[in-house]
Amino acid sequence: MASTTSTTHRPALAVAASAGACVLAFGTVPALAAPAAAQGSATVSVFHGIPGMTVDVYANGDELISDFKPGTVTDPQSLDSGTYDIKIFAAGQNPDGTPALEKKIEVPEGANATIAAHLNAGGDPQLTAFVNDVTKVDAGKARLTVRHVAAAPAVDVRAGGQPVFTGLENPKEDTAEVDAGTVNADVVLAGTDTVAIGPADLKLEEGTSNVVYAWGSAEDKNLALQTQTFGGMESAPRTVNAGSGGASGANSSEQWLAWAAAAGTVTLTGVLVGRRFAGRRG
Repeated sequence: MASTTSTTHRPALAVAASAGACVLAFGTVPALAAPAAAQGSATVSVFHGIPGMTVDVYANGDELISDFKPGTVTDPQSLDSGTYDIKIFAAGQNPDGTPALEKKIEVPEGANATIAAHLNAGGDPQLTAFVNDVTKVDAGKARLTVRHVAAAPAVDVRAGGQPVFTGLENPKEDTAEVDAGTVNADVVLAGTDTVAIGPADLKLEEGTSNVVYAWGSAEDKNLALQTQTFGGMESAPRTVNAGSGGASGANSSEQWLAWAAAAGTVTLTGVLVGRRFAGRRG
């Protein structure tokens, strides 16, 4: 499944593989230890949404990603399914020390997920796993998902000045199938016209699933957007039966369909290290 992101200057990822293990890596690193109870594989991406902190990411004691910069989302890669002990350190920190963030993440077989390191609404770092909807979309359509992973209150997401997602709270998401094309979008404080992010033009190509991350900190005035795009979800045009009374209302461009991931597709367990990351607020 193809995927692109809007980040520029993103370091290229390489895949280091060994028998029974596959690891995301910048360059060559030791092979990642096989997860507990591994069965089959899953597709996993990682998003770094903690401002002002370049990090190293470890999984099961081995380095997964080094010098990972804020606002970066990796390309999706195949990992063995199973349970991973994820630890995040400030870049170059001794991995035997106390991590800035730690959590056990269960990655089920066949899942397509993005693990996001981000701030919660109160400004503390946390890890959240999201399921990526890569099912087919109707001909002429694209999928748009917005994920609120910023230290900010609830927001509304608008397209062309009209709310399409309302009352979105950290760390939740909302999804709609929309007409392919360019959408002028912004993010406002819920129930107001106070713009928090944007406006920005989002190019939604037919047959793509586009994930927009609203990340950063409202208090630190560094809120930003990052986009992750998955391709290959085109559907063949529907046949129009003779004598049809017209297009179904369910396919109207005005209707934005909500979607929620099935419970249990990605499970997060373990304990978040309860400390604010050092120096974030200067």
